[in-house]
Amino acid sequence: MRNILYVGCDDASLDLFESQYVLPEGMCYNSYIVPGIQKTAVMDSVDSRCTDQWLDNVEKALDGRKPDYLVCQHMEPDHSGSMAAFLAKYQDTTVVCSKQAVTMMTQFGIQTADIHVVGEGSVLDLGGLTLRFIAAPMIHWPEVIMTFCPEEQVLFSADAFGKFGVYHADEDDWACEARRYYFNIVGKYGIQVANVLKKLHLLTDNQGNNIQIRSIAPLHGPVLEGAKMDEAMRLYRIWSTYGIETDGVLVAYASIHGNTRRAAEQLTEIIRQKAASKQMNLKIAITDLTRDDMAEAIEDAFRMNRLVLCCATYDADIFPPMHLFLHELRLKGFQNRRVALMENGSWAPQANRIMKEMLSTCKNIEIVEPAVTIRGALKPEQTADLEALADAILA
Repeated sequence: MRNILYVGCDDASLDLFESQYVLPEGMCYNSYIVPGIQKTAVMDSVDSRCTDQWLDNVEKALDGRKPDYLVCQHMEPDHSGSMAAFLAKYQDTTVVCSKQAVTMMTQFGIQTADIHVVGEGSVLDLGGLTLRFIAAPMIHWPEVIMTFCPEEQVLFSADAFGKFGVYHADEDDWACEARRYYFNIVGKYGIQVANVLKKLHLLTDNQGNNIQIRSIAPLHGPVLEGAKMDEAMRLYRIWSTYGIETDGVLVAYASIHGNTRRAAEQLTEIIRQKAASKQMNLKIAITDLTRDDMAEAIEDAFRMNRLVLCCATYDADIFPPMHLFLHELRLKGFQNRRVALMENGSWAPQANRIMKEMLSTCKNIEIVEPAVTIRGALKPEQTADLEALADAILA
């Protein structure tokens, strides 16, 4: 980005994003300045936790200039939380946003009379640089817009192409935290993401000639360019269509006293051995839903094409960590996967039936047979049952 300035902020002390997603390295809130010859636009504000830092960054980058526009691509508080302070400092600034965002500003207590509403195809001329707006509803709120600067070939992508972590986190590890971010934040809206990706292939310059995106500037995570941008585009095409990124098996278990855990671990080892004997190049992972990061479990379930659920019966239902996992999968649009089931119940096993019922609302889920039932602890003679389940999930 030759002429565009970065004025975002890191919040390294934030431990939970949206009060639920673990942040080992904190979070960044990105903001940019697009300085045209006649007009200057600031792209998005930041979370209120970083207001003072952001305003200092903006003032230094402006170097005496006054901002003409504040473009609000997304009204979620981590991006609109400093708008009021900005507008109090720069009172002559015009807010540029979608029609839906105008209503949301009132809901969040942001007051301004100077608003310029934009929609699909709207253009803002800054002099030498222009901003072209792309409607991106439900990625992942209804008011979202993206912005393309054809002269710089930069796409300001709102929350799309974002990731967890601070701005200068390891760029070579983009996919890991971007995947966890996508499926937990945006994943439900795959159709909408796919629709915007189609629009991005039709971008043109001021003469109507097709033009390629050179840089993607998201609201979270690093600016993507070159091979990293191409890889991000490739992954987004897979993720938005609920396709298979990695041929593999995730074994997810919810165990009360450890018997279901031991059975899940034994099953995982059998799957590994069988996959190796068949020379299958599979990624095989196991997760403890009572202790491991639920967001990572969601990420792996969407990443791989096979899922094994192992759960104890609890109060004639399923153990709550498994219920939460399946509830989250349904919320995020889980589909197009093969699933095997294993239950445990000392006197009235119910888990397989209930897990199957919960998955019945998901699209294109194949429940493989045979399901396995344990009563208390796995018996030596049930190893054959685990062998049969492993064969079924690998078929």
